[in-house]
Amino acid sequence: MHAFSTIMTGLTDEELFTRLLEQHGGIIRKVAFGYTSRAADREDLAQEITIQLWRAYPRYSPERPFSTWMYRIALNVAISFLRRHTHPSRQTISLEESAIEPIDQNIAAAEPDQRIAILQRVIATLAPLDRALMLLYLDDHTYREIAAILGIAETNVGTKLSRLKQHLRQQLTTNTNNDANRYSR
Repeated sequence: MHAFSTIMTGLTDEELFTRLLEQHGGIIRKVAFGYTSRAADREDLAQEITIQLWRAYPRYSPERPFSTWMYRIALNVAISFLRRHTHPSRQTISLEESAIEPIDQNIAAAEPDQRIAILQRVIATLAPLDRALMLLYLDDHTYREIAAILGIAETNVGTKLSRLKQHLRQQLTTNTNNDANRYSR
């Protein structure tokens, strides 16, 4: 596999991979949580990501950040997983018909955990690539890093994120207004 593993660190490839996985394991959890809603699916996806990372590890180049390489593989596996486990009829459900709970009229006054839960539910309705963009953006990656992970142009990242933020604001506002109208009747 990697001769540099043993020469540079004195560790075998498996030992080095395990250490890197432990160091960056949060990436797998974030991606699995972002692409699944059930605990069993999250476990399956996390396991599938780990397996694919190990299979791809011989092609990892240490000149690139491990986290960037890991995100790229994890997101590709998650998108493939989502495609395999999502029925076409589920993809066409509108936000109003989905299982998303109504957003409280006082969203700004909501507890931080509540706001995060609301945002996660709205993000869950996004297309896989858009979800990946938001996940990376919310994880404080630069446009350059996001572009490298997703394999798209840096300017495309900026454009897509701008549109996504506008879409999310609109969804949150629409749901907040709908919720307010429901309670005022």
